[in-house]
Amino acid sequence: MANPLTRTKSIEQSMADTDEPGHQLRKNLTYRDLIVFGVSVVIGAGIFTITASTAGDKAGPAISISFVMAAIACALAALCYAEFASTVPVAGSAYTFGYATFGEFLAWILGWDLILEFAVGASVVSKGWSSYLGNVFGFAGGTVEIGGLKVDWGAILIVAVVTTLLILGTKLSSRVSGIITAIKVAVVLLVIVVGFFYVKAANYSPLVPPAETGGDTEKSVDSTLFSLITGGGDSSYGWYGVLAAASIVFFAFIGFDVVATTAEETENPKRDIPRGILGSLAIVTVLYVLVTIVVTGMVNYKQLATDGDDAKNLADAFALNGVTWAEKIISIGALAGLTTVVMVLMLGQSRVLFAMCRDGLMPRGLAKTSPRFGTPARITALVGVVVAIVAGFFPIDKLEEMVNVGTLFAFVVVAGGVVVLRRTRPDLKRGFTVPGGPIIPVLAIIACIWLMLNLSALTWIRFGIWMVIGVAVYFLYSQRHSMVGRRERGEVPSVEGAGASAGSAAGASNTTGTTDGE
Repeated sequence: MANPLTRTKSIEQSMADTDEPGHQLRKNLTYRDLIVFGVSVVIGAGIFTITASTAGDKAGPAISISFVMAAIACALAALCYAEFASTVPVAGSAYTFGYATFGEFLAWILGWDLILEFAVGASVVSKGWSSYLGNVFGFAGGTVEIGGLKVDWGAILIVAVVTTLLILGTKLSSRVSGIITAIKVAVVLLVIVVGFFYVKAANYSPLVPPAETGGDTEKSVDSTLFSLITGGGDSSYGWYGVLAAASIVFFAFIGFDVVATTAEETENPKRDIPRGILGSLAIVTVLYVLVTIVVTGMVNYKQLATDGDDAKNLADAFALNGVTWAEKIISIGALAGLTTVVMVLMLGQSRVLFAMCRDGLMPRGLAKTSPRFGTPARITALVGVVVAIVAGFFPIDKLEEMVNVGTLFAFVVVAGGVVVLRRTRPDLKRGFTVPGGPIIPVLAIIACIWLMLNLSALTWIRFGIWMVIGVAVYFLYSQRHSMVGRRERGEVPSVEGAGASAGSAAGASNTTGTTDGE
């Protein structure tokens, strides 16, 4: 019997599970739907807020270079995701990939990590949506105080609406997301075009401002892990500032990996998953770089520096040029952007949890799909309730960096998994193969680790606490209820020829399975 910590779930078994009655997801997504999901989740409030403040505080006009650096790291990881998802088109993204390569324990850690990424991300973004709701309609934000308890009703509202759409169908969610995405992309393009007429060449000089070290050099948990390790002080501007900015603006790219969680619901995953992941990343990178070029050309970067607790955003760049009407337009774009971000993050959360429940690592009774809608309705409703409670009643605005560290950790494991699966299962038919042998996966690992080191030590402490809780849950519940373990013990039958561990060379004939279309 295999070691419970290292036992793997074969590709064949993973594929066979997608045809299990009552646990099937409906396959009705095309690569266009996937691109919409990718663009929907990546273009959010980050483009309207992070751009200006990070340029003013860290990188100056070179913020565009920081975005390119972050995009390169994401692109390297995206290539690895594209190979994995086209080879193993099963819900769960990095969790499923980790199960097939590194074993059950690391798969659990990845799943637990993705729960953190998507749940915290959706909660934080829904609170941001509530704030922008007030900006658009002219009131103080979607909060009310009841008996001394502050309730963010705006966040609860958007989570409720999104949860309902996701239960009704992934295809419907894609259509709604597509309409809203068109609105926010139009706003971004308007910002670029209008802002272009206020660009002044002098604002681009110097492109990389001279490095400045702040007066307070005392190290603390708010310092980056890299600065604590090397003994260096935190600095702004210069090339170290550009590199630090790349770690910050990486948050703006969070979510493209959600596309991989929909692999099981895609009509032709071997072709469409790579197109969806790489296509959405290419589109948002172009838009991000254009916005950074425009905003740093409109005003001197010093004017965008944070003043006390007042962080500058894109609207401030327009206000400094007398274009006051832009604030309302930008708020509308941000509101639209955040709507689809919440939707796709919750989609990713429900699909990862669905895969974990189907594997028995979480309560298997939750892994039931709706006969009418073909979606994991129970899990989606549960995710909606949890996110609504967290966003509606708890102050979690400072936890965004936990999303970054969780995502980067998943990227590292997926990149490593590509190399491992090529060695252990060279016989698998791959719809997409990362070019250059192991070079790109290794570069992806290095780039992601570098970005992780530039996150604050406090973020790492919080991440460590979350992982410790996850380890406890695994040993107290998941290890004993694992479907792979139960198949090994003969408690449930294994799919013929699939085996329950890696190295099983016998291949079941099942490929993608079939489900009724919409």
